[in-house]
Amino acid sequence: MIEKRQFYIDGAWVDAATARDHQVIDPATEDPCAVISLGDRADTDAAVAAAKRALPGWMATPAAQRIALVEKLLEVYTARAEEMAQAMTLEMGAPIALSRSGQVGAGSYHLKNFIDAAKRFDFEKPFSDAFPDTRMIHEAVGVCALITPWNWPMNQITLKVGAAAVAGCTMVLKPSEESPLSALLFAEMMDEAGFPNGVFNLVNGDGAGVGTQLSGHPDVDMVSFTGSTRAGRAISRTAAETLKRVHLELGGKGANLIFADAEESAVKRGVLHMMQNSGQSCNAPSRMMVEAGAYDRAVDTAATVAKSVTVGAPSEEGKHIGPVVNATQYDKIQALIETGIKEGARLVAGGPGRPEGFNKGFYVRPTVFADVTPDMTIAREEIFGPVLSIMKFDTEAEAVDLANDTPYGLTNYVQSTDTDRRRRLARQLRSGMVEMNGKSRAPGAPFGGMKQSGNGREGGIAGIHDFLEIKAVSGWAAE
Repeated sequence: MIEKRQFYIDGAWVDAATARDHQVIDPATEDPCAVISLGDRADTDAAVAAAKRALPGWMATPAAQRIALVEKLLEVYTARAEEMAQAMTLEMGAPIALSRSGQVGAGSYHLKNFIDAAKRFDFEKPFSDAFPDTRMIHEAVGVCALITPWNWPMNQITLKVGAAAVAGCTMVLKPSEESPLSALLFAEMMDEAGFPNGVFNLVNGDGAGVGTQLSGHPDVDMVSFTGSTRAGRAISRTAAETLKRVHLELGGKGANLIFADAEESAVKRGVLHMMQNSGQSCNAPSRMMVEAGAYDRAVDTAATVAKSVTVGAPSEEGKHIGPVVNATQYDKIQALIETGIKEGARLVAGGPGRPEGFNKGFYVRPTVFADVTPDMTIAREEIFGPVLSIMKFDTEAEAVDLANDTPYGLTNYVQSTDTDRRRRLARQLRSGMVEMNGKSRAPGAPFGGMKQSGNGREGGIAGIHDFLEIKAVSGWAAE
């Protein structure tokens, strides 16, 4: 049993103010794998106070020096990549191959992109050639509370910490209590990289405790949160009392529009994307919408692909999906699968219960429903598991209406060889991102949504902007 009962505050590992133990559950076995302490108000206050003390010096540190420390962090992170992969596999169930590539790789990818973006960023510049006497200064927002989820731990921690660090903000990180081991390891890396005391602090806790305390703390200037839309609403209400800035990256219900002229690999690609990380991604293409002429063939292909997706223990090598993170998620997914069946969707792959060969662990069968209609629960709720819903459309206009018929707006997908159509749809789909024909967004391109998928953008230059205030100064020129 791993014991991690300390927090990282003001450059030192300190005991929690009160011994409130929390067991971290291995989702593959349902057994405890670690014990951590959950923070209370005294821990939160100590971390915020340390960040507040460190803020003036860190803001005044030249950007080049801040960037150099992030470069050192990247070196340390890369050197300890295997430790990080093992931690995430244990705590949240990602198969070790995925942990080494996608999970760990996301962190190094984002840190590198922030380094590159920060070196090109003008933290100070004249307002314009016509008015050089007015100076635009991009200045750190201040003390930032970073609240991160369990599904892509390093992806979300590095998206927030990397941007805040180069912007000159000081931080208090509250990772998910479901995946604290990777966050504690990351704190060790920040310490090893040599960040000044108080710039980065970590307090473990739950949302109702430390999360709420940070969101309402008068000395916190900004909350950057990734998680559920429900929690995002609660954070926004709490933060409103002190009028602090709130950045939210929330849920999604992505539509994947597949037209009859799509590449042959489009359906297979969509199914595999949906099943990645056991479906636990906010940008998963969970609603596959297929043009009528290609519908029956797409359903057959999707069923075949889903049945080929293997489920295995996270510690095993190979390409497979692992369990979902905990009993709450497992029960929610099972209930939604049962609801899909009761509401009349046609089950073509998977279904309720664990996969064959598993009688323990939070394993879910890769599941595909066809003939899903917009009013069905599985078409509207974010399932956050390996469950795909397939719907039919007749016209491009109908496809747009179906895709936009959701309170979410994170990522939508388009599969068509018609360039004009893709460009039309890119403008009509109400989401912060649109990915077409399997092409990934450019390094550092902004990640984020609209509607109930949140606000703000993460990654690259846009991500740095979110941690900066803009100050306009007149009379800059020497008299």
